[in-house]
Amino acid sequence: MAKYENLIVEIEGALAKIQLNRPKKKNSMSPGLHQDMTEALEQVAAASGVKALILTGVGDSFCGGMDLENCFLKPFSNPDEFRRINEPPFKWFKRLKSFPTVTIASVNGWCFGGGFEIAGACDIIIAANEATFGLSEINFGIFPGGGTMWVAAHNLDRKRALYYALTGDTFNGKQAVEYGFANFSVPRKSLNQETARVAAMITNKNALALTFTKEVYERSMTMNFAESIDWEMAKLMELSYFTRHEWINVALKQFSERKYRPGLDSYELPK
Repeated sequence: MAKYENLIVEIEGALAKIQLNRPKKKNSMSPGLHQDMTEALEQVAAASGVKALILTGVGDSFCGGMDLENCFLKPFSNPDEFRRINEPPFKWFKRLKSFPTVTIASVNGWCFGGGFEIAGACDIIIAANEATFGLSEINFGIFPGGGTMWVAAHNLDRKRALYYALTGDTFNGKQAVEYGFANFSVPRKSLNQETARVAAMITNKNALALTFTKEVYERSMTMNFAESIDWEMAKLMELSYFTRHEWINVALKQFSERKYRPGLDSYELPK
């Protein structure tokens, strides 16, 4: 497994985990971290059988945002260098948003700016009650950019998104759940255990069905109801073919034998 200067990457069976590892800098995203993340996401995507990816941070922070000095201040006088440094993050942000496996942000602490964006780009957010979320860009004279405003607008209602973008105020993990930004929050001491519980539910599912569920959700958001019906059924037939009709031949057969309850349990995956 590849080693990274700014990340800790673990892949074990159906579960992968990436930890941002710059705790002295609140896990802010440096040029080196951007390069590491670009490579690590491809490593996870290429790993056979991975169904879920947990993204979190080492220490008391999830991610404090961009490394303002090393990404912006130092290279600003050299346009070529500025572009070289600041193009890579947008590529891996887009990759994370459309990642084929399920992504879980386990927000253990500080989550600001670009960190807010990468958490919001994940499919599921589990937050520590003590976590601190914020859009701090207004505090140094700009607005949330590079996809951060998109995440705020698509995960918070208008009044809340504008309030936090305009004031730079913060909210905690419990408020993140109340606002619809996080799925749920738990005490920090229970965060790893709760994240593992959710990940275990996901890794017990058919890998291709998980990927198709993500694709169908994203596409359905761009279509009207009638169009979505047609597209969903076409994708269902595609999924059925690619999985050799597992939902009929395995899952529903097990149900007919009363081996599991679809409303409460998952079927046993083929070996």
